[in-house]
Amino acid sequence: MHFETVSDIYAANSRSREKLIETLKGVSAGEATRCPQGELWSIQQIAEHIAMVDEGTARICAKLLNEAKTKGKPSDGTLPISADFRDKSKEIAGLKVEAPERVQPTGEVPIDESLVRLASSRQLFDSIRRDLALFDLSDHKFAHPYFGGLTAIEWLIVAGGHESRHTRQIERWLDTIRQ
Repeated sequence: MHFETVSDIYAANSRSREKLIETLKGVSAGEATRCPQGELWSIQQIAEHIAMVDEGTARICAKLLNEAKTKGKPSDGTLPISADFRDKSKEIAGLKVEAPERVQPTGEVPIDESLVRLASSRQLFDSIRRDLALFDLSDHKFAHPYFGGLTAIEWLIVAGGHESRHTRQIERWLDTIRQ
């Protein structure tokens, strides 16, 4: 994970989103609600969870950006990515973590509805893109349940990583279900 610009992060997140959508569009109705043995969530529940997290992340990024805009301090062009965030990102890659209660899926949201919600949160991300590069975001943080205080840029990176992580999980579920 190495990003030089906000545009680099958006490009990586766009690739993650495309892969997620491609994967979910290939899931049949029967596959969507099956839960592989030993697992807690179905593919439909994973999609719902991703949408819930993405909506929250978009709101957090917008909130942090608004705080930075209020201060009016321009960006110096560097991305506020801490060494602690980089270390924890590597560490979490191999861990199975439990989602907080507020983003636990109900299991009642169809994949198509989760995709609509993802498109909506993407619009919010797109609306703040330009300003994320213009303002100094380093002093404004919001706590993540695993990483601790993150800047809007770090939350943006987490958004793409979260989708990629769950896309790989869905692919594994499909391999299991389709055997």
